[in-house]
Amino acid sequence: MRSLIATTFLLSLFVLSSCYAQKLPAKKEVIKTMALANSYFIQKWPDPNKPIYVPSRNRTWPSHIWTRAVYYEGLMALYSVDKQKSYYDYAVDWGAKHNWGLRDGIKTRNGDNQCCGQTYIDLYLIDKQEERIKDIKASIDLMMTSDKIDDWHWIDAIQMAMPVFTRLGVIYNDTSYFNRMYQMYAFSKYKHGGNGLFNPKEGLWWRDKDFVPPYKEPNGGNCYWSRGNGWVVAALVRVLEMLPKTDSHYQEYLNDYQTMCKALLPLQRKDGFWNVSLTDSTNFGGKELTGTSLFVYGFAFGINNGLLDKKLYKPAVIKAWNAMAKDCVHPNGFLGFVQGTGKEPKESQPVLYDREPDFEDFGLGCFLLAGSEVSKVK
Repeated sequence: MRSLIATTFLLSLFVLSSCYAQKLPAKKEVIKTMALANSYFIQKWPDPNKPIYVPSRNRTWPSHIWTRAVYYEGLMALYSVDKQKSYYDYAVDWGAKHNWGLRDGIKTRNGDNQCCGQTYIDLYLIDKQEERIKDIKASIDLMMTSDKIDDWHWIDAIQMAMPVFTRLGVIYNDTSYFNRMYQMYAFSKYKHGGNGLFNPKEGLWWRDKDFVPPYKEPNGGNCYWSRGNGWVVAALVRVLEMLPKTDSHYQEYLNDYQTMCKALLPLQRKDGFWNVSLTDSTNFGGKELTGTSLFVYGFAFGINNGLLDKKLYKPAVIKAWNAMAKDCVHPNGFLGFVQGTGKEPKESQPVLYDREPDFEDFGLGCFLLAGSEVSKVK
């Protein structure tokens, strides 16, 4: 009997210690972690207009390309939960120094070039200066003068541009933005690559037509790239948070979002991360921050807005956030285990704790998006 009591007592201690280890940090601690990572970046890039030079490519990019635009999405998310004026000023300075313009001008149809418009619009919503959204509106309006709807032929573009349409539709109370957004989304989902880039049977997306079957991963499964699917999750979050529920396609977006989250939940690794190749751990199976961050962003948003079952998804959020905070965040705020730019699991490998990716800005943006929602989870 004493042995049974002792065993039960030890088991209880183990369970309690396990629960404690999986406890979500307090909001102030989550924000502190985000602030550390953000501070490292801002100190490294005090001038937001400075061109981005990548030594490995011996090439320079303007600082309003998509990688930096994703960072500013994250910065605005951080600002939404921690109203530091310096964050707002840094974002305004970025937009102003680029004259609130787009790479390649307003005639661009490339979602990557339009991504900066998400932050321009968010800054406009804080201070309604028309110059902030003049060019991004002009670019989208030009797209809508044609019948072309196949621009989002890689799933990253869904995140880069789709939320822009949502925001413009809300600001101008104009459902034509919502309608065109759906046409473009539906073409990617149902048409690109022959039968669409979304696999409803597995609830995940192929990155582009190069990866639809018969393309296979080394283990014989479909190739679902982590960050690519993360971009779609993030896009759906950023659409659902603003799109009126009366929109005729709101429910489809919600269903797709919930279907993806359901598919992603059992794919989480024991250490809290997701593989870069979601269903093949043998294909570069190390830790990776960006895809993991975007899934955490999606899960936490669903919990906070009653769109996902808290009992099912909160443990995954806790495990993933704690893993990233412990294993990725350096003492000085540098983020490790960030896969650089690319389109599939093998890109920018090896992904390491101490290796700086070609562009480190978008990794931080993903991390800040995640943390902003995690800080609100109760």
